[in-house]
Amino acid sequence: MLYSYTAITQTGQKTQGTIEAVSTDVGISVLQKRGLVILQIQAPQAEKDFSINLPFFNKISNKEVVVLSRQMATLFQAQVSALRVFRLLGEQVENKTLQKYMFDIADDLQGGSSISNALSRHPDVFSDFYVNMVKAGEESGKLDETFNYLADYLDRTYAIVSKTKNALVYPAFVVVTFVGVMILMFTVIIPKISLMLTDSGQEIPIYTKIVLAISSLLINHGILLAIAVIIIGYFLVRYGRTEEGALYYDDLKIKTPYIGNLYRKLYLSRIADNLNTMITSGIPILRALEITSAVVDNRVYKNILNDAINGVKGGDALSTVLSKYPEMPGIMVQMTKVGEETGELGSILKTLAKFYEREVIDAVDTLVGLIEPVMIVALGLGVGILLASVLMPIYNIAGGM
Repeated sequence: MLYSYTAITQTGQKTQGTIEAVSTDVGISVLQKRGLVILQIQAPQAEKDFSINLPFFNKISNKEVVVLSRQMATLFQAQVSALRVFRLLGEQVENKTLQKYMFDIADDLQGGSSISNALSRHPDVFSDFYVNMVKAGEESGKLDETFNYLADYLDRTYAIVSKTKNALVYPAFVVVTFVGVMILMFTVIIPKISLMLTDSGQEIPIYTKIVLAISSLLINHGILLAIAVIIIGYFLVRYGRTEEGALYYDDLKIKTPYIGNLYRKLYLSRIADNLNTMITSGIPILRALEITSAVVDNRVYKNILNDAINGVKGGDALSTVLSKYPEMPGIMVQMTKVGEETGELGSILKTLAKFYEREVIDAVDTLVGLIEPVMIVALGLGVGILLASVLMPIYNIAGGM
């Protein structure tokens, strides 16, 4: 970055100029080495870049990070210097935000920073897991392999998470549609039919009275009910942002029938995959557990891993600590114990990661296969019961005429 400065020379003369530096501190240090007394130093105002200021259009996707990691692996394998790698990538990427990050990282490297430290300044793209993997690659001199590992890991993670989310989109859509249809019928169709039933003077069945009461409630107090739902939703969201609320929701997520089984396997797959990737890359087990607890994205398993860290520090085996928790299945505990006893914990965790990855895919496929018929039946029953409750009295009226 180009800085403009005002300074006093050793002869007492005032001078102005510009200097290229990574940061203000670096610029001041260089000028002081020239014997200048700094009066003022500042960076020129950056031109407005609307593409960068619009995160919706310049959000960095997982796919872009995967491609970027593979490109970095190829360039490092070709023995291109780190500074040149990030300059080249900055010139090639189309995403303006990612382009800016690449040039910022290159500037940091030019100022003497390590690659891992430069990446850590952009946590929205490069997670703690990513940064520590790169740090291990720097220490071992195998950056090309490290970036390939990272690209493979991100690919696997993205595939599993996407499949899980896509499996839950359909039932959410059906539920919203069902609620919309019910509201439409209660507020538009039922009121018109209720006039016919009340004017007939015949006795109305109890189930029909319940339907008419619900319809009347929605018509007369629908706005109040909507406001109440919004307020309740607001407080539930606020509660979820507290540590206690987040822990409760995360615990509920893994204990909900059917869905909980899917989420448990997803988190176990993530834990095994993270630990395998880091241990294989030479990261110590304690540091690997710390990073995994930070990226597992579930406070129940985060607390388990934090307890495992304390246990391992105290001299306990990892498998011993994990065996205390029912959330950790026996197969994972036993496989971890075998890995510790044989010194092959990395390869054992790799096997576990592949096992739970297949389990997640199978669970998603099973869930998708069950959801469609169940939702269709539920929607049909709901609408059928509603129509029967108002049509049966109408048939009785017609029969009595």
